[in-house]
Order: sequence, then structure tokens, then C-alpha cells
Amino acid sequence: MKKGNISIFVPHLGCPCACSFCNQKTITGRQEQPTAQTVKDAVETALKRKNYEYEIAFFGGSFTAVERDYMIELLQSAYEYVKNGSVKGIRISTRPDCTDEEILDVLKNYGVTSIELGAQSMDDEVLEANRRGHTAQDVVNASSLIKSYGFELGLQMMTGLYKDTQEKAIETAKKIIDIKPDTLRIYPTVVLKDTYLAELYEKEEYKPLNAEESAELVSILVPMFENAGIKIIRLGLHSSEDIKKNMLAGGFHDSFGELVKSKIMLNKILALPEGDYQIFVNPRSLSKLKGNNKSNIYLLMERGYNVKIITDNGMAVDELRIK
Repeated sequence: MKKGNISIFVPHLGCPCACSFCNQKTITGRQEQPTAQTVKDAVETALKRKNYEYEIAFFGGSFTAVERDYMIELLQSAYEYVKNGSVKGIRISTRPDCTDEEILDVLKNYGVTSIELGAQSMDDEVLEANRRGHTAQDVVNASSLIKSYGFELGLQMMTGLYKDTQEKAIETAKKIIDIKPDTLRIYPTVVLKDTYLAELYEKEEYKPLNAEESAELVSILVPMFENAGIKIIRLGLHSSEDIKKNMLAGGFHDSFGELVKSKIMLNKILALPEGDYQIFVNPRSLSKLKGNNKSNIYLLMERGYNVKIITDNGMAVDELRIK
């Protein structure tokens, strides 16, 4: 049975900060405030699709910081479907500094099963420069508390923020690994109109990483998380016309995850001495191995690698076997 989210966006409600990168209307493509009826309509529509195991997901803002009666109204509407077995559970996303015992008790009572925290960075200088309003220690404390309640813990990390560096990103990855979240999303920074980052970019005080540079960095981070047993559930922002119309610069790519995986494959080969190699790969991963317009193949040739690619249906997707 396939798994899926029934996503309900709660844009910018309750958020105590205006983070440097944030333009929630552009990111979510929405600005209207959802209601209990919105939740019901979304769930009923989704349940018409058979052979799916669903969770209801409240994303897009700081869910635990919204007005309490309103938050409970949304949770009650969703919880009806948890109680009758139509959906598996409820996911929410929030800020590390909007999480305490009292709020976790409420979430537990209404069937919430997974909580994602927007950590973004584990470097206090980066967090302050990007107006996050919390510290790295807040991420550690909130994560520990969430895990003690038995919730699944997800963290979100951003790369290429103002004042961030590759070295700081790698240190952030190490600190996230120490926290041991169940899942992780990695988002390269995208500079959107009407944000603080847009001001810095236009003043030439901030130079964001482009998609290629972002993918190169993330291709270093992904194996670190995978080797630690942390499941990566998203690489890059979802493609949307709102983002394309409102972005000024940054690491957006329609297929960012594919770009990252292509670079990971290339890096595995480049880690070997130059020479002749046979590379076995699942046919579904062939295009990623070759790179866009065969860019990986040409680069390997330039660096003294003579490769013969052999497809093997018995191999896992994105797995490489090199001889």
C-alpha cells in the first residue's frame, strides 16, 4: 500500500518571527486560513483514492504557535479520521521554541504521531543572521522532549543561508546526526521577493548558492545522513509556478533531488583512482549516472576515467557496483 500525506497549509499563522528567507504565500502557494471544513474536504477527497495509507499533515507555518482554540479546532476535525481508522495519524511542523510539555500533551490527545521541527541550522551565528529567533540548543532541547513523548521526530535543514558556509553545513549535519531524528528534509536556500534575503541579495551583501553549487554541497551531506540511518524524505522545495515567478536567485531546481543523486554517483567514482571501470546500475538510474546531457561522462573522461556502463535490473535504484 502506498503512503501519502493529506497536506493542510497553515500559512504564517502564529509565527513569532520573520525569518530572512520566508515568504509563506509563495512557498505554499496559499494565503487563506484553513478551517475545520477545509480539513474535512481535503480528507474526503483524498480517501476516494484507494490503496493509500494516509496521514494528515499540517504544514506551512508554526502550528503550535497559532491561537490555541483554532489549533484544537483543526486537530479535532483531523482526529475524527484517526479515530475511525481512515488515516494513520497526524503530522505537524513547528518551531523548536514553540514546543513544551503542555503543548505536547495536547498534540498527543488529538492523535498527532509525528512532529517536524524547522532547525534550518545548528550554528547560532547563522540562526541569528537569518532572524530565526531560536538557538541550536533550542533544537536539541525540543527534539529530546518530542522523542521522550514517543512522537516520530523530523528535522528540516537549510543550506546556503546568509552567513552559512560548507564547513558550517557539515557541522550542522553532524549535530543533527547526534540528535538522531527519524526523518530529515534538506532545502537549499531560495531567495524570494519581499524577504530580508532579497534585500541583502539586491545590496550584494549576500551571494546565494545556485542549484549546481547547492547540489554539490547536499551531495556531501546526504551520505552522512544515510550512513547514520536517518531517512531523507525531501530534497529541495516542491516545484511551483509561485516560486518560479517570485524567486530572485538560489538553489531551486525542478528536479533538485535527481541532481543531488547524480552528483553522489559521480563522487563515488571520483573517489577511486583514475583508470578503466565497469559500472553496473539499475536502468531507472541510468540518466542520473550519466548526468544532464552526459555531463558526468564527459567529466570522467576529462579526468582519466574510462567507464563502461552496464544496466542490471536486479540492482536497487541508485545503487552502483563498480569493477
